[in-house]
Amino acid sequence: MNPLKIVVVGSVAAGTSVAAKARRNTETARITVYERGTEISYSGCGLPYYVGGDVEQISALTPRSPAWFKARYDVDIRTGHDVVAVDAGARTISVKNLATGETFEDAYDELVLATGVSPVVPPVPGVDLPGVFTVRTPSDAAAIRAWIEDRGVTRAVVVGAGYIGLEMAEQLAHRGLGVTVVEALDHAMARMDPDMSARVDAELRRHDVDLRLATRVTGITGTPDAATGVTVEGPDGGGPDGAASVDAGVVIAAVGVRPNVDLARQVGARIGQTGAIAVDRVGRTSVDHVWAVGDVAESFHLVTGQPTWVPLGSTANKTGRIAGDAITGGRLEHRGILGTSIVRVFDLAVAQTGLTQAQAEAAGYDVEVLHNIKPDRPEYLGGKSMVIKAVADRGTGRLLGAQAIGPSGVDKRIDVLATAITFGADVADLFHLDLAYSPTYATTKDPVHYTGMALDGAIHGHAPLITPAELETRRKAGEKIQVVDVRSAKDRAKSLVAGSVHLPLDQLRERSGELDPTLVTVTYCNKGVTGNAGQNVLRNLGFERVYNLSGGNQNWQAWTSA
Repeated sequence: MNPLKIVVVGSVAAGTSVAAKARRNTETARITVYERGTEISYSGCGLPYYVGGDVEQISALTPRSPAWFKARYDVDIRTGHDVVAVDAGARTISVKNLATGETFEDAYDELVLATGVSPVVPPVPGVDLPGVFTVRTPSDAAAIRAWIEDRGVTRAVVVGAGYIGLEMAEQLAHRGLGVTVVEALDHAMARMDPDMSARVDAELRRHDVDLRLATRVTGITGTPDAATGVTVEGPDGGGPDGAASVDAGVVIAAVGVRPNVDLARQVGARIGQTGAIAVDRVGRTSVDHVWAVGDVAESFHLVTGQPTWVPLGSTANKTGRIAGDAITGGRLEHRGILGTSIVRVFDLAVAQTGLTQAQAEAAGYDVEVLHNIKPDRPEYLGGKSMVIKAVADRGTGRLLGAQAIGPSGVDKRIDVLATAITFGADVADLFHLDLAYSPTYATTKDPVHYTGMALDGAIHGHAPLITPAELETRRKAGEKIQVVDVRSAKDRAKSLVAGSVHLPLDQLRERSGELDPTLVTVTYCNKGVTGNAGQNVLRNLGFERVYNLSGGNQNWQAWTSA
């Protein structure tokens, strides 16, 4: 009996994971990986940090070579080889050797498409000028760094404010360049809800990044040797008519990526509703003996069960391992994703998992929303506040998603919340988690505990929450709502919610007669805890519809300044 022949197309995270897991399961299979580039198994997420200098040597991001894989796993990785066609009936592929131009055929028993993604290049004049770069491979990062250093570049324009755009903006600023970020949408990190992504906008501007929102690049100008400027148009364009030119010694196009599905289309594999290849839970496509893994393949969302596509290295490694196992008789299956992610933006960690408020509402959930502002550890040991926005289903109490932003401790909390969502936790379950406590690492009631307590009170108890956006929408619609500031006079003097009355908590019982118990009432403090205490006082005094402002005045001010 002939040995199983596995052919993998693509050799970054997913492709090499397929090969490594398949080899761990069997010594008899023949495994060949074709890669049209020259680099394999590299850390794409680390590329901006080489550009910025946090990573000194590009070799640190490319720790594996074809020779290493051959010695370790007996896997043949052939770089500089482009798979240009697939014959699913004959189970053969056509491969072009890019060094010689020769094309040859190879046979397979099982074919795995790990073709990844390609950067989206804005279709504007001048995008092909020297000095305009995308960021996808180590070669891209090396070329950007060399361009900056060789030419003494002092100004950069980054087009797009997603993960790569934000990382590049931070790293270029750290190099001392003046940075302009141009984003077509209303906020940076637009995958988050606007009331959270606005905090990312503020952090960029706090570090002197020239952020142009709701603004599009209309062209790139320069000489035949180099790009020298970018023309933009939109509300933040900067000119009298919203159009302007921005100087640039280097331009980074980071507007997104698209899955490389050409081979999948050619072989007849079904493309899913997300635009990536549709697969089952082990990576099989609709074509027999053809699999797809990593960024080129769809996943499904753990909360909604619907197809989703979130190209992340963590998912790519996971799906590659699962397919390699299934091809060689294993029992692993993909269990779905939450799109959990985190990115550093200067002094803030920006993270999310599960559904945003907008996504949850679009999916038909009746949502309860909490903005929880708490320090990651006691302030006497340097604790700094983070904001956690958590979204839950009012009908079931199930936690649906969370977003978190803060200087430290964000990664720990988002991972705990992702775990809770994965296992279907009710918000009440969060309070009962036995989390590690020491004042050097956490508070006695962790921000995760507080998140559960407040949402549980809002859903299962008598402490409903109202977001700044909902309060303003209802007031603008003409609803009469009395808003009560229960803070001290000193705090109120700093900033306040417009249209609120001042009844400090220690006077609230005696002065409650100044309020109309028949009206909808909203209490607030700085962050939410004292507002909840005021809410309880009024509820116990017979006020039937009393809300606590989610995140208190701090969240109100962040929202209104967005």
